[in-house]
Amino acid sequence: MLGEKVGSISGPTAMKALPAVNGSPSFETVASGLTGTLAGTEVTSFATYSATLRADGSFYGECPNSGVIMAADGVATFRATGIGSPTADGGFSFRGVVYFESTAPSLSSLNGVAVVYDWDVDATGNASWELWEWK
Repeated sequence: MLGEKVGSISGPTAMKALPAVNGSPSFETVASGLTGTLAGTEVTSFATYSATLRADGSFYGECPNSGVIMAADGVATFRATGIGSPTADGGFSFRGVVYFESTAPSLSSLNGVAVVYDWDVDATGNASWELWEWK
């Protein structure tokens, strides 16, 4: 069951092609300097995601502990996985789960919590990341 909304972060991304994985296209997305709120705190987010096309036409994506959230009182790292697909307008849409780890007092409420997300990127590379606690 979804719990309360814990974050909303947005900003620009850049995507590039990676070497194919077993003949399937693979991409990397860098999200650098996205801003918003997480756990009620103003934050800046940096992350690198990779995604590979699956046989059914969907993409499996992950951020293998290569995400960083910066808050005024410290930082958090995160790892995420998700499933997505291209959108009709040339963007991408992913849904998944993210796990945060932080010693920052403002973000420590996210430790040990599964957080589900919507990650939507438009055709020009502008992303929005909406996050909810999963209870």
